Amino acid sequence: MSFDPVALLQDLIRCPSVTPQDAGALDVLERVLREAGFSVHRLRFSAPGTPEIDNLYARMGTHAPHLTFAGHTDVVPPGDAAQWRFDPFSAELAEGCVWGRGAVDMKGGVAASVAATLQHMAEFGPPNGSISFLITGDEEGPAINGTIKLLDWAVARGEKFDHCILGEPTNPQAMGDMIKIGRRGSLSGEVRVVGQQGHVAYPHLAQNPIPVLMAKLQALIGTPLDQGTAHFDASNLEITSIDVGNGATNIIPAQATAKFNVRFNDLWTDTSLAEEIGARLAGVAGPSELVLAPCNALAFITQPGPFTSLVCRAVEAECARTPVLSTTGGTSDARFIVHACPVVEFGLVGQTMHKIDERASVADLLTLTKIYRRVLTAYFSPGPLL
Repeated sequence: MSFDPVALLQDLIRCPSVTPQDAGALDVLERVLREAGFSVHRLRFSAPGTPEIDNLYARMGTHAPHLTFAGHTDVVPPGDAAQWRFDPFSAELAEGCVWGRGAVDMKGGVAASVAATLQHMAEFGPPNGSISFLITGDEEGPAINGTIKLLDWAVARGEKFDHCILGEPTNPQAMGDMIKIGRRGSLSGEVRVVGQQGHVAYPHLAQNPIPVLMAKLQALIGTPLDQGTAHFDASNLEITSIDVGNGATNIIPAQATAKFNVRFNDLWTDTSLAEEIGARLAGVAGPSELVLAPCNALAFITQPGPFTSLVCRAVEAECARTPVLSTTGGTSDARFIVHACPVVEFGLVGQTMHKIDERASVADLLTLTKIYRRVLTAYFSPGPLL
């Protein structure tokens, strides 16, 4: 059994599991967890027009309290491998780091959680409750055939989760900086204004859609959506693209389109936000069309309480600093897990995630393993839970 998070991380990196390929990464985890006595299930999910995805669920114990570690073994493409200092799937150990795609995001978090659990069980035996692992191969992809379906399967068979730790890289600069207790929602869309094409020398014979679109975009960004809340930054709407499909300088275009994305806090739902955007557009003269993509993430939060305090104490004990409880950053699979149980995110330092020469500090990996061990010891200690 792999009690060593460094060796386990190297084994995982050597599996080139670029979404949607598993490339043996879950085989590595299945072997280690089965040897430790976990009941392991491998589940493949698919949907029309999407690739089939391999997932893993493993559990030790049959009763509460039930703590699950969640994560993903799929990684983003490495890009030009020739630009890397070491082969991106060689898991080279050099200068105190394990180098390779996925080292930080987030095979390092998975390796630390498995190693910590095996170390905990070697010292204390089976947990006074249940420990499980909820691992997907679809986090970096469409996230359709991964965690959300794995949770549906687990709940349908009677699995009940009490708390979850997701090992995403949450620390901006150093271990102990930040615990994520929630995330903002994300809504994308586009605004289309139709005009009438014509010669720029004869504007009275045409209708330029660009000034109308500009006025409508100003209505969207001119007034802040909100001022933020106790645990969330202010919502922000960002215009990400403007296109008129016109390569000529003497033609008034027939149509102008702008794309945008909103990262929104818990003051909004996708419905109320859509209504606000529509009202702002309608307040500007001229017809326009609003097309919203399906909302792929709502704002959520695990309210600070006994569980977040337990994780904070573990971090403080190993890192000698108090982590910030944050809801910043992009989306994660925590947006699905929160419907099953309270979830917090804590993992490695994220400075090299998705970059060339991604690497995880060995010292940080060992610290993360110790933090997870402290969480397990406190979580399953005798007496009242938390």
